[in-house]
Amino acid sequence: MSSHTRTGANQAGTVVAIVADVLAVILGLWILMYLLDANRGNDLVQFVHHLADWLAGWSHDLFTFDEAWARVVAGYGLAAVVYLFIGHAIANRLHRR
Repeated sequence: MSSHTRTGANQAGTVVAIVADVLAVILGLWILMYLLDANRGNDLVQFVHHLADWLAGWSHDLFTFDEAWARVVAGYGLAAVVYLFIGHAIANRLHRR
């Protein structure tokens, strides 16, 4: 394998890891904003909430805890962990090429 191919795979792995990290940060930021009762009328809060809803569309209503904060933490937190796990697994595989 040429060093150029290896460098390209390393760069691709780094990009995948960074994207996974950014997605997890967005989800974590929404969890934090929710727990701190951020102003839902604020444009930044709305933007982060919409992004988090889109990213965690498959998981945000997955759990049926009685407390709303527990549903938010579990649903959006699960999505963040899955993005981190899968993203970094792909990145590590690319780095080994």
